[in-house]
Amino acid sequence: MNRLHDRTALVTGGASGIGRAIALRFAAEGAAVLVTDIQEAEGQKVADEIAEKGGRAIFMRHDVTDESAWTAAVERAVSEFGGLDVLVNNAGIGDLGTIEDTTLDQYERTVSVDQTGVFLGTRAAAEHLKASGHGSVINISSIFGTSGGMGTSPAYHAAKGAVRTLTKNVALAWARAGVRVNSIHPGFIDTPILDAARGTEFETAMVDLTPMGRLGRPEEVAAAAAYLAGDDASFVTGAELYVDGGYLAR
Repeated sequence: MNRLHDRTALVTGGASGIGRAIALRFAAEGAAVLVTDIQEAEGQKVADEIAEKGGRAIFMRHDVTDESAWTAAVERAVSEFGGLDVLVNNAGIGDLGTIEDTTLDQYERTVSVDQTGVFLGTRAAAEHLKASGHGSVINISSIFGTSGGMGTSPAYHAAKGAVRTLTKNVALAWARAGVRVNSIHPGFIDTPILDAARGTEFETAMVDLTPMGRLGRPEEVAAAAAYLAGDDASFVTGAELYVDGGYLAR
């Protein structure tokens, strides 16, 4: 398929996991991809992998909590590829523990990456997305942006819930500006972040909580992102797409 031919995408958190899978899928669909992350070696490997397969990609180190870094990232995409059509706000971090155990610094750090980074990126890219004619913003939220989960990780839940609502707010603001804004809500996905849980009761619990009885694959989230990025989703904005094996259907 070649649904993103002649389009440019910026994918944050693209060095591993879901972000890597999205960058690879977009490139396979014909897009030029700016892969950004704070993990420089891993991020460069993703760009190199795309290039080795005949695609177009570059890597840039990028802290999504830094306003000036967002300006630089958008300018890099435009200068290298001639514009910006798709923004994927994927970069994120998690937190553990209960609300009683969460310090203010921990709370604010998680929110700054998972929520404020989405705000900064969407604002920074606005002008170019509106000029695209095919503008699409895809915000990676979570099943825990909608549900209370296990009653732990309060900052993560709060941030991902805010991303869900911010997505709808900007979708309405830009509905007639030619830019669609949607969120994807992954369930338990088999990424490197789960390495420490493999073979433990935590992995078993995640599988048991998923009606389909397995962990999701990053490529399955990437397929959803490719749909939302392209013209097949031309009448879809402000939507929540759950890639969760049925978790939220409970």
